Amino acid sequence: MKQTLVIGSTVVDILITVPRLPRRGEDINITSSLCRIGGCAYNVYKTLRLFQSPAMLCSPVGSGIWGRMVRDWLSAEGIDPFVNLEAENGCCYCLIEGDGERSFLSHHGAEYLFSRTWMEGLDYSRTDSVFICGIEVEDPTGGEIVDFVYEHPDLDLYFAPGPRIAHIPPGRMERLLSRRTTGSRGPVLHLNGSEARGFSGRDTVEAAADFLFQRTGNDLVITLGAEGCYYRERDKPEGRLVPGLPAEVIDTVGAGDAHCGAVIACLKQGMTLQEACERANAAGAAAVAVRGATLDKLPPFPLRAE
Repeated sequence: MKQTLVIGSTVVDILITVPRLPRRGEDINITSSLCRIGGCAYNVYKTLRLFQSPAMLCSPVGSGIWGRMVRDWLSAEGIDPFVNLEAENGCCYCLIEGDGERSFLSHHGAEYLFSRTWMEGLDYSRTDSVFICGIEVEDPTGGEIVDFVYEHPDLDLYFAPGPRIAHIPPGRMERLLSRRTTGSRGPVLHLNGSEARGFSGRDTVEAAADFLFQRTGNDLVITLGAEGCYYRERDKPEGRLVPGLPAEVIDTVGAGDAHCGAVIACLKQGMTLQEACERANAAGAAAVAVRGATLDKLPPFPLRAE
């Protein structure tokens, strides 16, 4: 199996548990705080590796206290930084309410930068796909990411627009939705219900999926929290709902990334999109039941043999 290039951020998440979000000017006491490693790219990469799917983390690491923490954490896992930058890393403050819902306050730094020159020495004979996230596409060097995927039409594209989908420059978004591989495949989209309905202007998930499918002509997955996920396959006329699994929610940080990584890994193992979504729902349920953004082990379901 060939590897997936995972482009994007590795960042320190500062998990702050609060009884509720404060009102403007209000003081409240937090119940706990914790620093963990996270970032969309890192979370997806970790899930791919848990599913034994080859992947390369293409994530820059900068300087400053947060850069040092990321570098030390990666070193402990035996991962060398993809590229080292002089600019400082930022961090992400994750406010977690009693029901596990999270709100992010993000300070973007070196971890959100990208340059096509970093990718020039890679052995593309070992690579067949690339994952990108909308947060990096939105940022100043996001155009470089779009240009990169166009320069490599042999790579399948997995694209998670993310919660700031409305902030992605329209020209970049249009190019990504229109991008096709040498085999005429559009991007595989992974997003949640709010993102899909908001971007499409449609009231229902089904209508939003139809709208997005018309743009890409390829598989797409829309997560629906505890309800599971809805998917649309490129060779099927209608979508399907895959029910969610019961979960004790501690926090929802990284649940969408775990779900996305599981979908990619399972599709690359030759599973159907239905099978991939079933396993991704299990991974998402496991992710919300732990503190922080990443899983250390997979939930109990069988992996398909090579």
